[in-house]
Amino acid sequence: MSLPESNEPGVVASPPAATRGFVFNHSMLRVKDPAVALAFYTGVLGMRLLRKLDFPEMKFSLYFLARPDEDAQVPQDPGARMTWTFSQRGILELTHNWGTEADPQFRYHDGNAQPQGFGHICFAVPDLAAAVRWFDENGVAFVKRPDQGKMKDVAFIKDPDGYWIEILQPDLLANLGAPAASR
Repeated sequence: MSLPESNEPGVVASPPAATRGFVFNHSMLRVKDPAVALAFYTGVLGMRLLRKLDFPEMKFSLYFLARPDEDAQVPQDPGARMTWTFSQRGILELTHNWGTEADPQFRYHDGNAQPQGFGHICFAVPDLAAAVRWFDENGVAFVKRPDQGKMKDVAFIKDPDGYWIEILQPDLLANLGAPAASR
């Protein structure tokens, strides 16, 4: 597969053969209170909890969430479900270090305050206007609404830990990044 961006400096035009079969599986965010984070990601963004793993000796838990197909056959056997989970794409891993939920002063760096680092995760939605109404109905904090700023038709919301989440409707972005004269 040839892509126009293959000529960008630093881009290797063809993936090395040794990387055949590599699949991006998940990203991890640390969360202060898993009950609050899980309510947001399952109740507001519609994700499903695929697996929870507790590590008592190290005092942390992992929660793996995704949006599997409605007709996905999720294995009930724990080992088979673990294999199935780590075979999925687009998983969000929430990591909870035990005790953070009880500390009112505790906060994780969201990556957007100085010094900047991590920026955001992104969800594509079928209807941006309907998603914005849903977020408003659920009291979700906005960083940027779709009609604000120079980049239109893109929203940014915050999760309970302050991480930014980009919300976009793919078919509204055909001209994103195009020179103003060609829009």
